[in-house]
Amino acid sequence: MASSLITALTVTTPQAVHAPAPVTDGECVGLLEALAKVPDPRGRRGVRYPLAAVLAVAVCAVMAGACSFAAITDWLHDLDEHARTRLGFGDAVPVGTTMWRLLIRLDPTLLAGVLAGWLNTRAGQPGPLAPRRYRRVIAVDGKTLRGARLSNGRQVHLLSALDTATGIVLAQVTVDTKSNEITSFAPLLDAVEKVLGPLTGVLFIADALHTQTGHADEVTARHAHLLVQVKGNQPTLFKQLKRLPWAQIPVGDRTRDRGHGRRETRTVKAVTVATPGGISFPHAVQAVRVTRTRIVAGRTSRETAYLTVSLPAGHATCRDLQTWIRRHWHIENKLHHVRDVTFREDLHQARTGSGPAVIATLRNTAIGWHRTTGATNIARATRQANRRSHDLITAVTSSYPRTQ
Repeated sequence: MASSLITALTVTTPQAVHAPAPVTDGECVGLLEALAKVPDPRGRRGVRYPLAAVLAVAVCAVMAGACSFAAITDWLHDLDEHARTRLGFGDAVPVGTTMWRLLIRLDPTLLAGVLAGWLNTRAGQPGPLAPRRYRRVIAVDGKTLRGARLSNGRQVHLLSALDTATGIVLAQVTVDTKSNEITSFAPLLDAVEKVLGPLTGVLFIADALHTQTGHADEVTARHAHLLVQVKGNQPTLFKQLKRLPWAQIPVGDRTRDRGHGRRETRTVKAVTVATPGGISFPHAVQAVRVTRTRIVAGRTSRETAYLTVSLPAGHATCRDLQTWIRRHWHIENKLHHVRDVTFREDLHQARTGSGPAVIATLRNTAIGWHRTTGATNIARATRQANRRSHDLITAVTSSYPRTQ
């Protein structure tokens, strides 16, 4: 029996979409110039080392594989005079405690924004990344720093926004220890907006925790869009989506993958709801069902996920949805996993001041930098950067006009 919520089915072939004009992220400035925007928490008296120089060496050291504040200082002390000068130091360089005391006093959200803006200026240069001509898709997800505990014993939890096309973390906010990710969503959008400017047309993808009416309203108010999974935390909405006549809806897209001893098929169906918000979620335009069938060692398993998106079928075909949903995994597989494995984040016991969030931001920047250079193996890229420190320093500190 047809559902009163449905007015039309999405077609099974991709529709023509009027792509927006290429996004211009700004001129390509050097790292030292970009870091000059970070406020110095020190008083005017007794400042011996420029903040931009301290931050630049911290960024470069982590790009070269440094996993701790102590390792950052060791990397600096191993540099020759020419490299130190290029990074903004004079005859002397700070000791470890001096650098640590400065870094843990920084505003991590502001630092993340400055570094994200700088990386964005680099991502548009000729190289492995194609010019951006289509919708910007941003994945939102949180991560607990398991080795970092505050003085009250609570673990540090960070919420990040990842540009899925470039691998750049556009913003990162620290979740209040007395709250959760839900209350940090709007501040994260604010931070992204400071980096990108108006969010018109941007698509945010988030997990079921962020299937909140307030989030939908917040995103829509910024003329952006939201794609979220629906689970049991929204029981009424989940039941509505599950009861739609999916058997009558044709498959809009199907992909098959094989590897690591498994075969997987993913099918996507989508329908347009009667009116935006015609189901129990504001601004929802399409209901989506994704079915994943996996065969491992002769055993078959099947998982079904339901989602909503605030984009119409003409701007979010089933093929688009398939791609975007899989891109949400990037923040886990290409960011959080790399921070844990390559940078041993969960073993790092930073716990003073803003230290945990600051060094997480440095790791995000390192990963984003290597992604923009075309690296797929970040561990190998950090080793190469460490071997060729002069090339790394020259690359990050150079300024040049944008040619795209």
